[in-house]
Amino acid sequence: MKSDKITLFSLFISFASVGVITFGGGYAMLPFLERELCENKKWISNDDLIDFYALAQCTPGVIAINVATFIGYKKRGILGAFAASIGVISPSMLIITIISALFINFQNNPYVISAVAGIKVVVCALMANSIYRLVKKSIVDKITFTLFLISLIFLFIFKINIILLILLSIILGLTIKQIVRTVENAK
Repeated sequence: MKSDKITLFSLFISFASVGVITFGGGYAMLPFLERELCENKKWISNDDLIDFYALAQCTPGVIAINVATFIGYKKRGILGAFAASIGVISPSMLIITIISALFINFQNNPYVISAVAGIKVVVCALMANSIYRLVKKSIVDKITFTLFLISLIFLFIFKINIILLILLSIILGLTIKQIVRTVENAK
């Protein structure tokens, strides 16, 4: 769909509809964004969405808001970024305000405890699905698989700072891409 056909209101509503059904943060919203923006609206491609997720992880702030901001900006500029960002956070703000007002009174209720435990399990499943999709779309060859393994080792074994890991991954990715390009041009 052409960007000039996308209204600010439609950006707001699309991101609000994702925001209202997303529990578990930015990673959990990936399948909902794919369905809404890539499949239903066809505003962006799956590859674009993965790129926005990668960029959102490298920038400060909440992933969900960053992704909404990037997509909104791509579609309608600064006002689109604002509409999409407000759309994605509005449902959460409203829901959290209501829940926090009620939760204090019911936090020890066994039904509430069970419901929260159930939500946690579903969020884990949604996150596992999102991670599977990200891995499937991001690891496309031996080089990306090697970078993935190196990143896991540095993250879990050496406990390297995430920001440093992202910066090192950027440098490694650019370096390897340049080496591959040089080798291909030499042939």
